[in-house]
Amino acid sequence: MSTTSQVSAVLAQGGDIPAPHIEYGQIAPLLLVLGAAVVGVLVEAFVGRTARYYAQVPLAFLGLAGGFGWTIALAWRDNPHHVAAEGALGVDGPTLFIQGTILVLALVSLLLIAERGDKVGGHFAAQASALPGSEAEQRTTEAGFTQTEVFPLMMFAVGGMMMFPAANDLLTMFVALEVMSLPLYLLCGLARRRRLLSQEAAVKYFLLGAFSSAFFLYGAALLYGYAGSVRLSDISAQIGKDAGSETLLLAGVALLTVGLLFKLGGVPFHMWKPDVYQGAPTPITALMASCTVVAAFGGILRVYYVAFETLKWDWRPLMWGVAILTMVAGSIIAITQSDIKRMLAYSSIAHAGFLLMGVIASSADGLSSTMFYLVAYGFTSIGAFAVVTMVRDAGGEAGHLSRWAGLGKRSPVVAGVFAFFLLGFAGIPLTSGFTGKFAVFKAAVEGGATPLVIVAVISSAVAAFFYVRVIVVMFFSEPDAEGPVVVAGPATAVAVALGVTATVVLGVIPQPVLDLAGQATTHMFVR
Repeated sequence: MSTTSQVSAVLAQGGDIPAPHIEYGQIAPLLLVLGAAVVGVLVEAFVGRTARYYAQVPLAFLGLAGGFGWTIALAWRDNPHHVAAEGALGVDGPTLFIQGTILVLALVSLLLIAERGDKVGGHFAAQASALPGSEAEQRTTEAGFTQTEVFPLMMFAVGGMMMFPAANDLLTMFVALEVMSLPLYLLCGLARRRRLLSQEAAVKYFLLGAFSSAFFLYGAALLYGYAGSVRLSDISAQIGKDAGSETLLLAGVALLTVGLLFKLGGVPFHMWKPDVYQGAPTPITALMASCTVVAAFGGILRVYYVAFETLKWDWRPLMWGVAILTMVAGSIIAITQSDIKRMLAYSSIAHAGFLLMGVIASSADGLSSTMFYLVAYGFTSIGAFAVVTMVRDAGGEAGHLSRWAGLGKRSPVVAGVFAFFLLGFAGIPLTSGFTGKFAVFKAAVEGGATPLVIVAVISSAVAAFFYVRVIVVMFFSEPDAEGPVVVAGPATAVAVALGVTATVVLGVIPQPVLDLAGQATTHMFVR
């Protein structure tokens, strides 16, 4: 019997695929990204300050592009079902789709991070160790120093994001969670403007992230006590036998869920998102709003579709409550926001609630619709935050909503593009947001969650109000004589163009990507 036939037979019997050795080809995309990060650290150590930028940007681009190309090659194979790294990582259809999405969105985010406007320094502080307002900060800013450490930090974070949805056991998932999170804590505190707000955001993110990691690890320990293993397949098998302590099982599931919901920004574990989104450098906010959300949902899909699939009648009521709270709270609180980035943060929270319906559906359609939604939402988010970086006044980005008054008369193209992204978030037809919501709602109805869909539709209507409010302010208010100006660098313009293109294409002709997501679900998670 051929290797492919053996793998198919094992999957059909619900067994584990043996992993006698590390298959480097299966994890090559991850190795390329992490390898580029390590080389980036060496560049920081041995290359002169003025030349680092010109080495780091191509290096990061090649690492991400090479990883994406290899991911396509793996997906093109007849049978992508493999386990690698001694069984620690699962390479299958959903994993490759999610990893490819992360890499594409990271490439677009790299355009924003690499932009060198605003006196060369771009969006990041000239020297992270200099105290805000100090003489050292002033000297480094005037000297035009460029913070190039952001590129290897970004690559390490992306590597963790790729590992997270591929993890085949809870300890690997925990390591991936830390590799993903620790660089982001640092990156959030590196904003060039409003340094104290940025550092406050970094500290809050770190403290809340530490609590999240503790909950996750404690939940993993309880599940190990229940199943005698941290492998997702072993936990699933033990649940099927119903032979362990139900108290350990339910407590472990609850604590593990808290750790995962924190990364999603689900209510009531959402408190970090508004402050961090507002205080972080906007390109990093774009990276988190797209890639981190994709990775977090990839991880929760793997856990709940593999380890806890046979326990769905116990965890689905909990997820119902979290999804309803997340949709309603995100939509209603966003109405009260006067800062653009905080409003988009609460919008992201509401979208996390919509995406949770794909998890609740517990079906192949739920999985594929969630993956499509992640692609659509990721591109729209990056485009929206790219526009935010372009609208600037003397103090930097014009964050307050009142500063956007009359932007449609000053810069109709930029205002029109931002309005289009907002309509995409609202789910207006012929945008990617409409297609993504329709697919997720349809899967939820077929999964018996019709009341949840009704709540989601009402929440979408509420969310449309604050999106339209921004559009009204931009186009139907008189511009201030000293209002902000639009500063668009070439890399930012390309990122915006890619966001617009994806939002249009996925709204008008979404079928190819829907088919690709559906095909990925035919190669379900390796156990």
